[in-house]
Amino acid sequence: MEKLELLAPAGSLTTLKAVVNAGADAVYLGGEMFGARAYANNFTKEELFAGIDYGHRHGSRVILAVNTLLKEEEIKDQLYDYILPYYEYGIDALIVQDLGVMDFLHAQFPDLALHTSTQMTVTGAEGAKLLVEHGVSRIVMARELSFAEIKKIHEAVDVELEGFVHGALCYCYSGQCLLSSMLGGRSGNRGRCAQPCRLPYEVLDEAGRRIGKAENYVLSPKDLCTIDHIPELAECGLYSFKIEGRMKQAEYAAGVVSVYRKYMDRYLSYGKEGYLVSKEDKQKLFDFGNRSGFTDGYYLRHNGKEMITFDRPGHTKGGEKLQEQIRKTYIETDKKEAISGKLVLKKEHPACLTVGTKEHTVTVSGEIVQQAVKRPMTEDTVREKIKKTGNTPYQFDELEITMDPDIFLPVVALNQLRREALEQLMAAETAKDRREAPAQVSYQTFTAGVGEEAAEYESGNAPYLAVSVEQKQALEAALHTDFIRRIYLDGGMLFPPEDGKALQRAVRQIRNAGKEAYYVFPMIFRKRTKERFAANWETIQSAGLDGFLIKSYDALGFCREQGVPAEKMILDHNMYTWSTAARAAYRSDGIRYDTAPVELNRHELSERVNAGSELILYGYLPLMVSAQCVHANTEKCDHTRCVRYLKDRYHKRFAVKNNCNDCYMVLYNSSPLSLIHQKREIDRMGFAGYRLCFTNETEKQVKEVLVMYQKLWMEGKKAEDIPYLSDYTNGHFKRGVE
Repeated sequence: MEKLELLAPAGSLTTLKAVVNAGADAVYLGGEMFGARAYANNFTKEELFAGIDYGHRHGSRVILAVNTLLKEEEIKDQLYDYILPYYEYGIDALIVQDLGVMDFLHAQFPDLALHTSTQMTVTGAEGAKLLVEHGVSRIVMARELSFAEIKKIHEAVDVELEGFVHGALCYCYSGQCLLSSMLGGRSGNRGRCAQPCRLPYEVLDEAGRRIGKAENYVLSPKDLCTIDHIPELAECGLYSFKIEGRMKQAEYAAGVVSVYRKYMDRYLSYGKEGYLVSKEDKQKLFDFGNRSGFTDGYYLRHNGKEMITFDRPGHTKGGEKLQEQIRKTYIETDKKEAISGKLVLKKEHPACLTVGTKEHTVTVSGEIVQQAVKRPMTEDTVREKIKKTGNTPYQFDELEITMDPDIFLPVVALNQLRREALEQLMAAETAKDRREAPAQVSYQTFTAGVGEEAAEYESGNAPYLAVSVEQKQALEAALHTDFIRRIYLDGGMLFPPEDGKALQRAVRQIRNAGKEAYYVFPMIFRKRTKERFAANWETIQSAGLDGFLIKSYDALGFCREQGVPAEKMILDHNMYTWSTAARAAYRSDGIRYDTAPVELNRHELSERVNAGSELILYGYLPLMVSAQCVHANTEKCDHTRCVRYLKDRYHKRFAVKNNCNDCYMVLYNSSPLSLIHQKREIDRMGFAGYRLCFTNETEKQVKEVLVMYQKLWMEGKKAEDIPYLSDYTNGHFKRGVE
């Protein structure tokens, strides 16, 4: 049976050694920069070097997480220098979220394995294929996929697949969450999530009436545990079994690894037939740590309230005796490699020590052995000194000593002889891991030409205004507003692909009004959504659309496979283009148009090349996109589109809309983003166009926003001279994220 990889987390060198001792095939960890666990006890350079050596010596790969979004100066001035020493030392792979980081690193270090982060929200074969073209060797899939969906990807794409099998679950599709970022400035995309999902919320209906208990932890999933499903995971094509927990203690990580190692080996040896996990081992996993019990996650279901903690989101553990056992077995016992040695001490000759493993042998010479004047050295004394291997990774399994009877050598000389021999042996063992860096590609070369084609096309044209609509009243208002050039039609709820006639009618109306019509793909483009779009693609194409707004790698891959010209696609803000490198990466696929990220501040936006980019000026920003459903989990799943509200401890209300066609929900910010009053600063930034996003506004509210834009942007009035919104946020325009 094929080999499977057990991938363990490590937040410290102690934990790394513990999980390797417990049986991890590979370890993933964070360094001093760019890791998605900024508050973990991440590795210093020296610790990471030691970790690489320890892992390799014991047959384990070491993988570095570089899985945050990077700002322009970080990728331009810091990334290469940060990765170079780890590349040279022998790091096995990098985990990345940012497409610009991915392509930049692939250009600099072509032979270094790159793994996509789960933050890239890959949910299908189309997205996986696209990223393989960008040089990745492994796809870390979204946690929400089923066995069947994983199998489809495995059968369609020649790439390793990695999935989470144990540990904490996010409520939101990873990489699509702005909740912590917008509420407190701590961005999950920068590894600083404050976990507001673990706080209690009241659920309200549209009339403001409470549903269920006064306080519910409705956004807090239980911990994942799939120990019962190792055979199914393996047989659907999963190669790497990933345990979550870089911020967990060594006892937790090593304990969980030891149990999964046992049962993965059992499956690999005996297969699925008769596979059974003992109650004792399940209890061990429970005692190592759980969050209101366990769930086996999304592998067997699309969602469900049995996955949510509701009453108690805290993490509990038990079994102090078990914890002590783990400490003694895997943490306090440092696994050392057995070596053999041969020491020759002959008068008037240099002392000579040969040490070796099965693969490597080194010989070193020391000081001249002297005639003993008083007390000659004994073999016992010599053996004791040479066998003191201390903090080295070795211990003598056998040591042969040949020595004259009446000799003397200073103890310091014996110690130096041993040290030099073990250092040379270590160097010989690790030499195979070391690399020489290829020629560096300059950042200017890598990003050359970004924005030039779009800038040439836009030359002499004033920035246009676009609106996106999720409700008919917003569409009606947009149709009758002269200064709107482009209308984005929601394809998730307002114009699903099955409703081709309604889409065609809307496009005709837009064209007759002298405007462009763009179709907005759903935020999540999983198997069921892809099948619906594929079945109705001819109808969509025949509607006469001017282009498409893309929100996922899977939708982007689907459009490419359907032959949609690249110039007809524009990326939404969650297809992150924080840097020129990210835009260069998309440009390699022909994509020239995007939406400015909503987490950049005004300084970062002004430094950006904005030709070909739209800026969102208004809208209730989506803070979470989840496979879960607040309506279904607190009431019932009746496939009814509705709006519910979550009220937090500050009495703010966040609208929640469920998309039943594609089975996901969106949680929106409590206040709309509005930058309409920032015209003077924004005008200088060189954007191709601006966008107003309408989600759940009344017709009156839509018209008020349009009038406000007209007065400030078309008529040049001052913000203080017109009625403005009573409630709004500047988002990150002024503050940005760390």
